[in-house]
Amino acid sequence: MKPLEGVRILTVEQFGAGPYGSLFLSDLGAEVIKIENAATKGDTGRHVGPHFLGENDSAYFQTFGSNKKSVTLDFKCNEDQAAFRRLVATSDAVMNNLRGDQPEKLGLDYKSLSATNPAIVCLHISAYGRDNQRKAWPGYDFLMQAEAGLMALTGEPDGPPQRFGSSMIDSMTGMVGIAGLLGCLFRAQKTGKGCDVDVSLFDVAVHQASYMGTWYVNGGENISRLARSAHQSISPVQTVRTKDGWIYVMCMKQKFWEELAQRIGHPELVTDKRFATPAARRDHRLELTHALDDGMSRRTTAEWLGVLTGHIPVAPINDLAQAFANPFVETVGMVSTVPHPAKPDFKMLSNPLKIDGARPTQAVCSPLGADNQPLLGPLQSQAAAE
Repeated sequence: MKPLEGVRILTVEQFGAGPYGSLFLSDLGAEVIKIENAATKGDTGRHVGPHFLGENDSAYFQTFGSNKKSVTLDFKCNEDQAAFRRLVATSDAVMNNLRGDQPEKLGLDYKSLSATNPAIVCLHISAYGRDNQRKAWPGYDFLMQAEAGLMALTGEPDGPPQRFGSSMIDSMTGMVGIAGLLGCLFRAQKTGKGCDVDVSLFDVAVHQASYMGTWYVNGGENISRLARSAHQSISPVQTVRTKDGWIYVMCMKQKFWEELAQRIGHPELVTDKRFATPAARRDHRLELTHALDDGMSRRTTAEWLGVLTGHIPVAPINDLAQAFANPFVETVGMVSTVPHPAKPDFKMLSNPLKIDGARPTQAVCSPLGADNQPLLGPLQSQAAAE
């Protein structure tokens, strides 16, 4: 099922946040048309290596390109501006992830486009927003993790601050933006009136401080990172040593803690005053870590998974090769073969959504400018006839 079939989205996007968000729209059936500049060889992501798929294409780019079309236009050209507005007249939304000062200059905001299409919804994904002194600043995911305090919460206490392993702020900002866009599309369908929707990487990064941010703004508690990638409030939720490596345990409830103690052969830990309650375990994290390491370092990770899996929340700590060798990844269908002209066996990560039990089908993004004639030709002929 394609729930967004019939919805047309124009997007001026590059790198992560915009492309990540819009791929969910295209996978759900929306006609997502990338507006790219042929003079600069299109979306910058087309040229991010090291794994290329012919000219103006790469595995990096296709990661975010599922089911999208490509039209090349130059906003500095009056003729191309007119072509863009003809597309806007037939579209439901326009989105971009440019610097905050660019949408107004390029005519991508609601004020510029509402005369062409009063119902158009304009989504703006920027680094710092469009209405403040930083609007012209360039900015990227890792900078936001640094400034918003997230790097200071990541890593071991005696090591340097660290970023997340992947670009989670880009991904989260893309999804927050799409949530706003879809909500406003729903309203526009009812009222016939569109609007601007704004989201910034910085705002989303601050929002990701979550409950720790709430603690700080209410009581000034300046949280620091904990050893063993531990949860700030609940224990044991952390890495534990095994005979041949590491395992992650998550005793988010008292019953899981009691089950863990029993299954590792140390039921006496449950009645130990230092570990009997959530508050006590939080206050005695170090002693609890030593006790768990001592109990669990006698068997391998695989052996402990056999003992614990299905009884308490537990997982191995895999590298990428181990993660994708996991048969459960294949069982749930999280890798799909999506043929590419340069690589017929090209594989992509499947969309994590399921609708009526099925994941959305995927196709690679069109080559740069491949959809100019099918999409712009009929509109140009119609304009000439009028």
